Amino acid sequence: MGKPPKKRSLSDKVRKTKTAPEIKNNPFEVKVNRKKFDVLGRKSKHDVGLPGVSRSRAISKRKETLLKEYKQKNKSNKFIDRRFGEYDTKMAPEDKILQRFAMERQRVHQKKDVYNLNEEEELTHFGQSLAEMEKFNDIVHSDDESEEKGLLSAELTASHFGGGGGLLKKKTPGEQQEEDEGSQKAKSRQELIEELIHKSKQAKRERQVQKEEAQELTEKLDQDWKSIQALMVKKTPKGERDDRPEEKPKPEEYDMMVRELGFEMKAQPSEKLKTPEELAREEQEELRKLEADRLRRMMGEEVEDGSKNQTHVSADDLNDGFALDKEDKKTLAYQDGKWNIGEESEEEKDEGGEEEEEEKEDEEGEEEEEDESGSEEEEEEEDEAGHSDLESEQESEDEGRKQQDDESSAKPKKSLSKEEVKIQQEAAKAELPYTFPAPESFTQLRDLLHGHTPDNQRLIVARTQKSNHPSLAVGNKLKLQKLFGFLLEYVGELATRTPPELAAVDKLVPELYALCQTFPDEACRAVQNVLRDSAHSVEEALEVKGHVAFPTLDLLVYLKLAALLFPASDFRHPVTTPALLYIGQALAKCPVRTLQDVTAGLVLCCLAVEYVSLSKRFLPELINFLLGTLHLAVRDKTSLGYVVAPPFRSSGRCSDLLVLSDVRSCRSWTKGSVPLLATRRLDLNDELDKDHHRLTCVSTCLDVVRRCCFLYSDLPSFTSVFQPISSLLSHHLSAQMLPDLLQEVRGEILDAVGGAARTHSRLVLDRKKPIPLKLLTPKIVEVLDYGKKRGCTKEEREKERLKHKYKKEFKGALREIRKDSRFLAREKLDEVLRRDVERKRKVKELFGSLANQEGEWKALKRRKRK
Repeated sequence: MGKPPKKRSLSDKVRKTKTAPEIKNNPFEVKVNRKKFDVLGRKSKHDVGLPGVSRSRAISKRKETLLKEYKQKNKSNKFIDRRFGEYDTKMAPEDKILQRFAMERQRVHQKKDVYNLNEEEELTHFGQSLAEMEKFNDIVHSDDESEEKGLLSAELTASHFGGGGGLLKKKTPGEQQEEDEGSQKAKSRQELIEELIHKSKQAKRERQVQKEEAQELTEKLDQDWKSIQALMVKKTPKGERDDRPEEKPKPEEYDMMVRELGFEMKAQPSEKLKTPEELAREEQEELRKLEADRLRRMMGEEVEDGSKNQTHVSADDLNDGFALDKEDKKTLAYQDGKWNIGEESEEEKDEGGEEEEEEKEDEEGEEEEEDESGSEEEEEEEDEAGHSDLESEQESEDEGRKQQDDESSAKPKKSLSKEEVKIQQEAAKAELPYTFPAPESFTQLRDLLHGHTPDNQRLIVARTQKSNHPSLAVGNKLKLQKLFGFLLEYVGELATRTPPELAAVDKLVPELYALCQTFPDEACRAVQNVLRDSAHSVEEALEVKGHVAFPTLDLLVYLKLAALLFPASDFRHPVTTPALLYIGQALAKCPVRTLQDVTAGLVLCCLAVEYVSLSKRFLPELINFLLGTLHLAVRDKTSLGYVVAPPFRSSGRCSDLLVLSDVRSCRSWTKGSVPLLATRRLDLNDELDKDHHRLTCVSTCLDVVRRCCFLYSDLPSFTSVFQPISSLLSHHLSAQMLPDLLQEVRGEILDAVGGAARTHSRLVLDRKKPIPLKLLTPKIVEVLDYGKKRGCTKEEREKERLKHKYKKEFKGALREIRKDSRFLAREKLDEVLRRDVERKRKVKELFGSLANQEGEWKALKRRKRK
């Protein structure tokens, strides 16, 4: 088989075409393709090329194809005649016409006349054939036209235009006669309208007459029915009647349920929920009103009764001032055989009416007061249910509202004496104001709260917040933000007083919580500043002295407040996380030297357990301090089965702080909590009181250890962590040395630690054989001739050939696209240049014509001057 002929390229065509001899002989038009090396037996096809000729041919081809497409781009005004045989030059015009007519008849016959059985059709108009009418025999000349120009008769309109249902239908002889008579005398438009109105009135009268006749017949039928109705009813005589009552059927369960549903309470629409701004505005208005009443009472003025008797107003009330003062109904009685109408004298009626009105007013006033107090109690119960942690606040508010109710209930009915007015003024002066300005400094806040009870202090802070709500004025937000910092500082001062006023601190906590919820960022910064200052002081003391004392009572209060105001279960919190780190630092760095230090350390342990109760975060400082505290209660410290870490010592000074001086003191000891005041001062008179305090510390320590056992029971290292505490309780703190209550707690701790499953397993190497890395064997291809691969299959060679051909064609297509884009760019540029040249030429012509006109005008002007 021979090889298939190869496709000739454009260069081959250019080479074979006849070119001018001057081009072939011109060395500048000929390109010689040099060879790198000669090969024997190989014929070179492209030794010499003519790039100018091939370029000119490509340009001419693009002008014939690409340039025409570019010029016709976005142009749709092309008319194409699609008639049959229009572009067929071989057909004669008569054949084209006949063929078109036949195709049209065939199309109409196929679509419209499928069910037409007539072979021949004849088009008619008013029963006459159109073929005869188109002969135009009845031609009307201009001389025969009527003189009445512009008037169209009915016959002329019908003959020329046709249409109309009445003209096309076949008429009877009677209608034809009537039409002839009507045509002689045509009715006018007014006569037709009057005839139509007459017919409509006549039809209306006929309908009215029919309706009246039907009504009379109905009434007559009703009277006849009443006369015969008595005959149709069968009455049984009295003797035959049964005196027994009829047994009523019992209602079914479904009917009973339906009736019960009818008596059920229906849902009542509730009031609209108010926004916090509206609630704050109402509270402020209420406080202002109460303060105004208090100031009036303090000045000795009478306070007007604001609760007026409200009468019920019906929805149908006209509000015209008309009212019935007395009942128009008269009571009837039968006396001495006659009807007696009971009448009272006008004076008795007036007196009785006045008494009844006074009684009604008193009853209504009491009912209103009861309703008000009931609504206030309901609001207080809802608040207590929604905020269980603010019970102290609600109790004090209840007291304040009771005072308000008492004051409002004591309304003067008559003018008061001087002594009563004086008593009222003293009571008003002793009463707390209802509105307070926001303090601008800590000194103002301290002066404002000085001399008041804890409940009144809380009430003052609450009223200050309500009077300066952020939604009431622009600067109130900044004032309340400062108030949180002042309150925090005031709480610290209360804790440092002698004696500490912890009751006032407890009352102010709800107000701090409310401010913290309103301004969380400012509260966070304020508590952070307190913790930062205390941490810096601890670091400075450690650098200077090497040891630091336990936190004071005010700092313990701050740590407790941080746990109450902010979430302690977060993985990382800007307030609680530094507080927890500070607690751990204090437990690890502060040495235990006195019973006060032991008490402060146990308070820190309780706070740490409260911090990690939800997150179950492990604190090694906590476990170490608990172990050291229990170690302080051990008598014999010679052979220990555990290691004591700082800040405790295994033996020596301050290592026997919790050892009892007398074992018999266990009998008189009662369990209690460690007081916070013990962190600041201990009033222990004798050794018995000291032993009782030591037992209280041991009891608190064991309770915290028990809580930690339940808290960390899920840790894998639970048994290892609590093994020192377990050995201390089992070997060194025997049951005989502790009271009965502490023995029970000790037993629970030992059971919890001993009952924990040991899930530890020794570390061993993996017994599985490691998987080796995957090794790839290199593929060796034998190359016999350089530049050619041997040993490939036919499919692979075909695939390589197609890839090579694809690359070649792809490159050629890219080359042609680039040449096409350059050609179009040149054409666009030439078009722009041509338009510019034409525009410049027209502009020059315009300027020339204007210059000629200007010259002629000046010449004319000069002539006029001469």
